[in-house]
Amino acid sequence: MTDLPEHVRKNREVWDARAAEYAAAGERAWAENTPRWGIWGVLDSDLHLLPENLSGRDAIELGCGTAYVSSWLARRGARVTGIDNSARQLATARRLQQEHGVAFELIHGNAETVPKPDRSFDLAISEYGACLWAEPERWVPEAARLLRPGGELIFLTNSYLMALCMPPENDVAASDRLLRPGFGMGRIEWPDDPGVEFHLSHADWISLLRRSGFEIEALIDVQPGPEAETRYPFVTLDWARKWPCEEVWKVRKRA
Repeated sequence: MTDLPEHVRKNREVWDARAAEYAAAGERAWAENTPRWGIWGVLDSDLHLLPENLSGRDAIELGCGTAYVSSWLARRGARVTGIDNSARQLATARRLQQEHGVAFELIHGNAETVPKPDRSFDLAISEYGACLWAEPERWVPEAARLLRPGGELIFLTNSYLMALCMPPENDVAASDRLLRPGFGMGRIEWPDDPGVEFHLSHADWISLLRRSGFEIEALIDVQPGPEAETRYPFVTLDWARKWPCEEVWKVRKRA
């Protein structure tokens, strides 16, 4: 593990330690036939992230955790690979594969360097996986390498606006004021959390995605329903109903 980049090593330790905490949420998501996205569980029928039929398509989940998103892809007919930095998260994923009778490849590794050939996939997806915990300048070009021409990359992460409104403590809810500079966004480490997150401005995301060979098809602001609930302390329902706390990027590799 010593040859891993420092942020990859830190995040591996963090998610191995947190794996048991996230097992129950993974179990609930695996049991869902209808995908629900993000911290508020917004229905796929509202966001339209996935086509109903993925038969014949090769898909990879970048930072799969317990691999519930991968299970949704597999149930829609895709040939799926999930890769995650945490061996303990993948142990939960393998257990749930057996319990639900849904088989697909799982790789313990870093989404910045995926052990797969160029042009192996038609779809790459990340929900709070590589898109939050991996270095964007590394994982985005890697996703482009893995995708065939015309392939789609979809990722859901914290919104740029919420990152600007976050206080230094990561267990305190987002403010209604800007608390950090909008320029120079990137690596963020919270004082009471050993993990390393990455947040980019919209301008930086657009620049990076286009440099990596993608055309941007949609940027979706995620809004929870009026009775949505979340177990996460960093944003309130009232805040998230006024301003986007999550965003979805849908981009396609240039042919």
